[in-house]
Amino acid sequence: METIKAYFALTKPRVIELLLVATFPAMLQADRGENHIALILLTVIGGWMGAAAANTFNMIADSDIDKVMKRTERRPLAKHTVSNRNATIFAWSLTVISFFWLWLLCHSLLAALFVMATIAFYIFVYTKWLKRSTPMNVVWGGAAGCMPVMVGWAVIVDNLPAGQPHNWWQAIVLFLIIFFWTPPHTWALAMRYREDYEAAGVPMMPVVKKPLEVTKQIIAYTVATVLTTFALLPAAGWLYAVVAVAAGIWFTWLAISLHQGVKKGVEVRPMRLFIMSNNYLSAVFLALSVDALLGLPTLI
Repeated sequence: METIKAYFALTKPRVIELLLVATFPAMLQADRGENHIALILLTVIGGWMGAAAANTFNMIADSDIDKVMKRTERRPLAKHTVSNRNATIFAWSLTVISFFWLWLLCHSLLAALFVMATIAFYIFVYTKWLKRSTPMNVVWGGAAGCMPVMVGWAVIVDNLPAGQPHNWWQAIVLFLIIFFWTPPHTWALAMRYREDYEAAGVPMMPVVKKPLEVTKQIIAYTVATVLTTFALLPAAGWLYAVVAVAAGIWFTWLAISLHQGVKKGVEVRPMRLFIMSNNYLSAVFLALSVDALLGLPTLI
């Protein structure tokens, strides 16, 4: 049982929650008003295996710094619960199965190729290069976490009748929402574990910049996130519009409050923003999912 738990931990199950949050609204929005439950479930399973593979490869590449950081010292490879060799076999197995699952069962070679590109980008561009070389690591590296919407969109459009509009611009908007959301989400966590990242030699923004500069950046990317959600308003209904505006005001207020606390020199709780940013993204994407599933009239 402990071995099974260790392999499950290699997949970073809490990180994979983003896969579920992002895939459902993308697939429902890609064909508003239609119910593709079986296809969505197949896609989530295939996408989960791809994300699990990427996260396992990430743990293998980061096993050296995971042993140094208190936040990660209990991960399976850091504790030697699983060997690097077995973890590599596990990751490659998930990669291969994910590719053929999405291609053959979900009938989307494009989605399968998206997953392969994501794994390669996450490991070779983000983990092995950006993460250890620049404080902008999560800005550009965060693109890997945006890919579930592209995978989900690809599956739907590859299964639509010929001649039906694909509206890829909406998938790009959803991609950008997560892209701009990732830095404030991650930097809030890095503010809390700044000493950990510093000890491991990872140049996260809170390690190399003063707290006031970090919170300014957090506000900028938070505002960019909220404004990007508004770009989808013409293709959505009133439910998404209400939640996007209300949640956007709330998310922006949280970022500004963190900045004001740092500016005043009082004790701040960046983990509150980290946790609440998850709630923000979940609220916006849940609203879009329901809005699309009900097929509510679009605003334009």
